[in-house]
Amino acid sequence: MNFEFSEEQVMLRDSVARYVQDDYDWETRVAIAGSETGIDRAKWQTFAELGWLSIPFAEEHGGFGGGPLDVMVVMEELGKGLVLEPYLATVLLYGGLLQKGGSARQQEARIPSIIDGSSLGAFAYLERQSRFETSDVLTTATANDGGYALNGEKVVVFNGMNADQLIVSARTSGEQSDEQGISLFLVAADAEGIESVSYRMMDGQRVSNIVFKDVQVAADDLVGELDGGHALINAVARDANLALSAEALGIMAQLNAKTAEYARTREQFGVAIGKFQALQHRMVDTFISYEQTKSMLYRAVCALTDDQEDEDQAIHALRMMVDKAGKHIFGEAIQLHGGMGITDELDIGHYAKRLMMINTTFGNGDYHQAKFNALRYN
Repeated sequence: MNFEFSEEQVMLRDSVARYVQDDYDWETRVAIAGSETGIDRAKWQTFAELGWLSIPFAEEHGGFGGGPLDVMVVMEELGKGLVLEPYLATVLLYGGLLQKGGSARQQEARIPSIIDGSSLGAFAYLERQSRFETSDVLTTATANDGGYALNGEKVVVFNGMNADQLIVSARTSGEQSDEQGISLFLVAADAEGIESVSYRMMDGQRVSNIVFKDVQVAADDLVGELDGGHALINAVARDANLALSAEALGIMAQLNAKTAEYARTREQFGVAIGKFQALQHRMVDTFISYEQTKSMLYRAVCALTDDQEDEDQAIHALRMMVDKAGKHIFGEAIQLHGGMGITDELDIGHYAKRLMMINTTFGNGDYHQAKFNALRYN
C-alpha cells in the first residue's frame, strides 16, 4: 500500500500549515474566539482565495474534485491551529449534503457561493432527545399548498449563528425513531418563523438552538428524496467522522510536541523533567497512541477511497480509537504540565477541550463501539 502524498496534496498540506503557523497564532485564535461571531470572515475569504473551500466539490461546480485523502490533509492542519472558521459546518456538512443529494438547480445556485466564500451554511440535525441518533427526529414537515411547513427545534447547530442557509432534517412520515420518513430541506436562515439563540461551547465554537414555527419551504427546496434523507445523512456523517478524526490527529500531534518541548525546558530539582525515565515512558506511550490513531485514519481513508464494503466498520473503529487515544494524550499533556495545563492562558487546555468536543460529535467512543459490534457480529 502506497501512503505517499501526491505533489498536489503535499502543496495543499504545506499551504495550510504555513498559514496556520504564520497567520493563525494563539493570540489571533483567542481574539477570534472572543469576538461576537466567533469567526473571522476575512480569514474565511482567504481560505476561499487559497482554494481550500473547493477541495471536496466536483470540478463541474468549480471545485477541486478532491476525495477523503485531500480532506484529511486539510483538516489535520486546521486541527493543529484550532481553527474556528466553519470548515466542517459549511463545506463538509452543508456543502456535502448539496454535493451528494442536491438537485442540479440547488447545486448550481449554492455550491459556487460556498467555494468563493460568499455564503456560509449549517446543517440542523440534532434534537434535545436524540443524543447521537440522527434518525430520532421530532421536527415535522407537513405538506401544504406548494410546499411544506416546518415545526420543531434543533439544538447545537454548528455555525447556526453565521449561516445564510440551513439544511434541516424533518419527519415527513413514520414514527419518531424510524430511519425511513426523514427528509431534508433548504431553508433561509432568516426565514419568517425562525427563532434562534446562540452560545459558545467550551472549545470556543459558537453553536445555536433554532426553533421553527410554521416555517414555509417550497417543494423544490427538498434536498434528496422525500422520506429518504437518512441515507444521505449517513453518507455525509461518514465523511464528517473522517474529517473530525483528522482534526483530532492534528491536535494530538500538537499536544505531544508541546508536552515534549515543555519537558525539555521545565526543571525540577535542578534537572529537566524530560530526563526522568518515568516521564519518558509516559511520553512514549502518548506517541504510540498518536501513531495508532494515524494508522486507523489511513485505514479508513483507504476504505472510503476504494469504496470497500467495510467502510462503516473502518469509520466506527477509527472513532473508537480517536476517543481512547485523545483522552490518553490530553490527559497526560495536562498532567505533565501541572495545574497550568488546564488554565485559559495556556493552549494545552484548549486543545484538550476541542478533543472532548470532537468525541461527542456524531457519537462518542461507546456509541461507535456499539455500532461497530452490530456491524461486525450481527
